[in-house]
Amino acid sequence: MSNTTTSEFSGWRAYLWPIHHHELRKLLPMLLVLFLITFDYNILRTMKDTLVVATGKASGAEVIPFIKLWVMFPGSIALTFLFTWLSNRFSRERVFYVMMTLFLSYFVFFVLVLYPWRHILHPHEFADSLQGVLPLGMRGFISMIRNWSFTTFYVMSELWGNIVLFLLFWGFANQITQIGEAKRFYAILGIATNISGIIAGGIAVQISKTGLLSYIPYGSQPWDKQILILVSLVVVCGALAMIIFRWMHSHVLDEETGETVADSKGEVKGRMSMRENFKYLFNSRYLICIAIIAITYNVVINLVEVLWKYQVHTLYPDPSDYNLYMNRVMMVIGLFATVTSFGITGNLIRRAGWTFTAMLTPIILLLTSIAFFGSFFYKEYLGDFSHLTFGIAPLTLVVFFGTLQNCLSRGAKYTIYDATKEMAFVPLSQECKIKGKAAIDGVCIRMGKSGGSAIHQVLLLTFASLSLSAPYVAGFLLVVVAVWMGSVSSLGKQFNALTSSEDEPEPLDEAAPQPEVEPVLQG
Repeated sequence: MSNTTTSEFSGWRAYLWPIHHHELRKLLPMLLVLFLITFDYNILRTMKDTLVVATGKASGAEVIPFIKLWVMFPGSIALTFLFTWLSNRFSRERVFYVMMTLFLSYFVFFVLVLYPWRHILHPHEFADSLQGVLPLGMRGFISMIRNWSFTTFYVMSELWGNIVLFLLFWGFANQITQIGEAKRFYAILGIATNISGIIAGGIAVQISKTGLLSYIPYGSQPWDKQILILVSLVVVCGALAMIIFRWMHSHVLDEETGETVADSKGEVKGRMSMRENFKYLFNSRYLICIAIIAITYNVVINLVEVLWKYQVHTLYPDPSDYNLYMNRVMMVIGLFATVTSFGITGNLIRRAGWTFTAMLTPIILLLTSIAFFGSFFYKEYLGDFSHLTFGIAPLTLVVFFGTLQNCLSRGAKYTIYDATKEMAFVPLSQECKIKGKAAIDGVCIRMGKSGGSAIHQVLLLTFASLSLSAPYVAGFLLVVVAVWMGSVSSLGKQFNALTSSEDEPEPLDEAAPQPEVEPVLQG
């Protein structure tokens, strides 16, 4: 069955809900699974930052670049290898259950063993000895080792986004969604992501304010008890996501054919390996452009966020206050993203085109980053202005502009970046989707974050502080954004060429014997 174009929807429905009744059977379970996974992602995102920045002994934002380069990047490679190994032996459905169980088991282990016993498990004496011999710029590295259990939580929480959200869920969504459906479905899926952020932030804020925390027999501080509640929510929502995922396979996908289940010509040929995945990537200009976009986005986000979190921690040194502020920021991001995406993202793609829509994200990040760095560099001269105009200290003004940058950039990610990036995979064959996506979402995204972390580390070792290295961070950011915009332009031309001839083009066949051949539509 071919998808009906949006011209069949009239009035507001064409903007807000361009979905046929028979498509709800597939879309609604996808919405629920995505909501639960992103709810966990948002809860974990604020928790991991609070643990490594504000909870551990001698902690601070300087630890983030070291974790992302020395632990996160190897961890992402290891889990991507595991995903590849499992994919060679089991169905995609079983791989989903195994990977989800791995993550949820770790979070249970953390809250029952690692966190309660952290004072015994953390090597504070060894870390103190390192502090006496290593240079000042290595404080983040020492903190990473000192609070190693928090480091593992940070890594597993961050990889939840890369592995569970992008590799497992979006890989599954791309596999069962046609290009015509994607133009209508993905904007609505983005709304589920945004609403989950609002709800997750609201719940976390209410938990921090409740007077019932003192009755929970776990830990001694309010933040300890919040950790128990939040991790329990993560585990419950993860289990519900697996139940709905199973229901969808047994009641929707197994009962339908054609557009809902990948057919034989889209199956993966041969056994997957990381070498084969990257061979697919490097031999396709189309996939290389997607990889560059993924890498550059994460470099830019990482460059700015470390400085912003450093300023937030200076303003809110207590972990409960820090976590409360970050959850409020998450709620604002969700509200902004929901308002802007509801009826806008999908229509932008359909009416203005993929290239224009995808180009909005780097433009937004560039403009908001200029505002943040401007306030950061000139905060010493803004004292009288900020006091007289806003009645706040210069540090608060810098945090405000950093928060504004984070809200707008994250909002752009959830409404525009994710939808356009995932849509770029849809015209590809099933083999190319799985192998290319495994390389890009499993490793390239982490390369981007590790690349930003490497820049921060070199600058920290040179200048010993984030404040002194900030001008050079801004310079790197401008160069990376320029590369990002060039890749969007190139990919947009290829995407339009592949999707303009038909409303629903056939999958691309990139499994040809000659790997240097660019993707072409199957005839």
